[in-house]
Amino acid sequence: MKRQLEDTGLTPEQCEITEDAIRAVIEDYTREAGVRNLEREIGAICHHVAMRVAEGKETRMRIEAKDLHEILGARRFENEVAMRTSVPGVATGLAWTPSGGDILFIECARVPGKGGLILTGQLGDVMKESAQAALSLVKARAATLGIDQSLFENSDIHLHVPAGASRKTARAPASPCSSP
Repeated sequence: MKRQLEDTGLTPEQCEITEDAIRAVIEDYTREAGVRNLEREIGAICHHVAMRVAEGKETRMRIEAKDLHEILGARRFENEVAMRTSVPGVATGLAWTPSGGDILFIECARVPGKGGLILTGQLGDVMKESAQAALSLVKARAATLGIDQSLFENSDIHLHVPAGASRKTARAPASPCSSP
């Protein structure tokens, strides 16, 4: 922020960006491991304020999250986590990527079958083994979990990772009861 204020000739009194606005920039306009794009977006906000001050339309501006659409345009990233995790059978996981990482959505469904595990998406060996281990754990604890063991004999479990087509190393699905 300091560097962008200096670059645009503004003082902190002339340009204030609320914490909620900064969070919205991070969530809706940048997606990276570093801060290069964040600094770029803050620069765009500061330039907007500097223009308004130079034109004499404002002497100071307080930028809030609701102002970002007018300044930066439409959001570049949707909150896919909220949309996808509200669907039954979808869990979230974490993936390593060259740009720092991403969230994966792991979809699971029980379908008629003979107790098999169907894996789709180009999953690496670690993810395939994790899926098999998770199914084995559920089968081993079926009675404790209140699951009728015959369910596994008459059904297949289909696990799909839509983003699995891009190469990545991923961790098992996030769970409130476990840590990475």
